[in-house]
Amino acid sequence: MKIEIRGAEALSFRERQVVVLKEMGETAEKIAKRLGITQSSVATLYNRAKTKGYEVVIVLPGTALGISGADEEDNEGE
Repeated sequence: MKIEIRGAEALSFRERQVVVLKEMGETAEKIAKRLGITQSSVATLYNRAKTKGYEVVIVLPGTALGISGADEEDNEGE
């Protein structure tokens, strides 16, 4: 699995850190401890990042979804 943040160039380095950790399911408390900042700062950074309009995209290989090679099998009968 690969996580891509579209619009990341508009975010500060710290905002990117918070966004990635938040999107990975970390709590504000864990993020604050990990980054050495307050939970209030985590909330502020996350809210500020959301206003800048980033988009998180998760890229999964076809094999992870059990669909890899489906086109190849369909084309065999042609």
